[in-house]
Amino acid sequence: MAEAVADEKKKKISTWRALGLALSNRKSGFMALFGFAQGLPPALFLGTLYAWLSEAEVDLETMGVFSLVGLAYAFQFLWSPLLDKVDIPGLRRLGKRKQWIAPMQLIVGIALLIMSFLDPKSALGWFSLLAAIGAFASATQDIAINAWRIDVADETATLDILSTITQMGFRLAALIGGALGLIIAERIGWPQTYVIMGAIMLGIGIAGLFAPDASVEKRSAATVAASEDEVAELYNAGEVTEKVRNHALIGVGLLWGWAIVTVVVFMVRSMTAAPENRPDVTEFTTTFGPLIVIATVVLPAFIAAWIAKQKQVGRNVIVSAPGVGAGHSVKFTDHLYRALVLPLVEFVGRMGWSLVLILALVLTYRICDSIWGVFAYPFYLGELNYSGDQVAFASKFFGVFAIILGLALGGWIITQFGRMFTLTLGAALAAATNLLYADLAIGGQLMQAGSDAIGFTALVNFIAGVFQMSEIEGLARLTFTIFWENLAIGIAGAAYIAWLSSIVAKKYAAVQYALLASLTLLVGTLGRGALGQMIEERGYYFVFIFTTLIGVIAVILCLAEWYRESRGKAAAGVVAPELGEQAA
Repeated sequence: MAEAVADEKKKKISTWRALGLALSNRKSGFMALFGFAQGLPPALFLGTLYAWLSEAEVDLETMGVFSLVGLAYAFQFLWSPLLDKVDIPGLRRLGKRKQWIAPMQLIVGIALLIMSFLDPKSALGWFSLLAAIGAFASATQDIAINAWRIDVADETATLDILSTITQMGFRLAALIGGALGLIIAERIGWPQTYVIMGAIMLGIGIAGLFAPDASVEKRSAATVAASEDEVAELYNAGEVTEKVRNHALIGVGLLWGWAIVTVVVFMVRSMTAAPENRPDVTEFTTTFGPLIVIATVVLPAFIAAWIAKQKQVGRNVIVSAPGVGAGHSVKFTDHLYRALVLPLVEFVGRMGWSLVLILALVLTYRICDSIWGVFAYPFYLGELNYSGDQVAFASKFFGVFAIILGLALGGWIITQFGRMFTLTLGAALAAATNLLYADLAIGGQLMQAGSDAIGFTALVNFIAGVFQMSEIEGLARLTFTIFWENLAIGIAGAAYIAWLSSIVAKKYAAVQYALLASLTLLVGTLGRGALGQMIEERGYYFVFIFTTLIGVIAVILCLAEWYRESRGKAAAGVVAPELGEQAA
């Protein structure tokens, strides 16, 4: 008995020691910096920028056109293959990922600085161009940073810890670029605020040059030869024939090409056409959004599955391999195939039918908070009649703190109980917090009682008094509800990013992660129109009960994925080590 207690104590000490080593690791420090760099540009290009435009008396329709820069984040997977295969001349010596990360951060910083010297109303064309360039560079650095995190993870700075740190940096940046940006602008003006933010991004870009990288060798002849050898493997025995590869490449190329042209044409028309001739953003999202995802993800996945099946049954495959140089030379189409098609073939071939479960989980995991997010302010301000100051106090001050706390707590739970336990717990909590909003929709008596019972009401009233806020009646139950929801979002976010990072292959991390991440908010985005109609017809209470039930689907899928992973490890004779065991 005493030995068991001693072993348990030793295990806890080892876990905390490993956690401390992970957080003090150089990679963790840069991960926090990179996570911050991922969160700051969206806050500035898609959030506080509209406050500046409003102050400059830019009309609402033009502001709606500005929102199109967000398409860079939604469709970043379209150019993700380039980051896996294309090197920037003269920068490859920085590392496979850093050659993209640092320049993109510098471009974002320069765009912000130049914007600070422009008047949004008189130089609107240049202003929109810089915002689009900055958003594109920001989305590109996101692809590279996500792949960097997967590449550099090791037994000390584990993938779970790095994923948690990423989200903490992201949320902190959202707070600084959002709420703090508004406060600073109120005191020193918008141009000066954007100078500060641009300087921060430039500083991160320079600091990022010194970050470790999984591959920092110089671009030598040996490196080029190694890359050629990887492509030459396509001619090994058992690989599909060149004819099959070319058919697959043409199919995927046409689908992705159509998607890229569609998005670019839409953005150009929106930015250049007269107001009366501009295409409708909502109509484009609801009509072409699903078609673009089908063309870039669903149909290419079927093509990849067909190729994987050909290899599995030995049909249309190379029987004997004379080798490159003996009748076969590496071609440009071989490089394109490896960049566009092979990441999908690897993922589909490795996952098999489990891919259906994984895609279902990706589509539903964040649906509870994503599907009703755009209706949050109408609910707070219109339905519950809270003031803007009260909502800002609850969502920005307490809400952001709760997310950061949830991320930290999620990271700790992962180290103690494992990734899949935390993923399932996060899904359950995210679903359950919709019940808190259901109570708020019918008066919030339970939320008020809970807030009173733990002393939360007294804390909120005290802090609200410090800020000299008036009419604080009901503020505590609103803050109480938002606090617990955001805490759950933080826990779920830490586990989800860690899980998503764990199922992609390092070799194709940029493409595979970008594709999966693009699907995360798809159902929520497409379902908002129907949800808005449901709110009009049934009311908020019914909708919150409905979204809770939807969240239960994600919990069930998490349990199924947990079982799948456990069964796979058991079949392979592998026992996943805890964090403390990994670092010991």
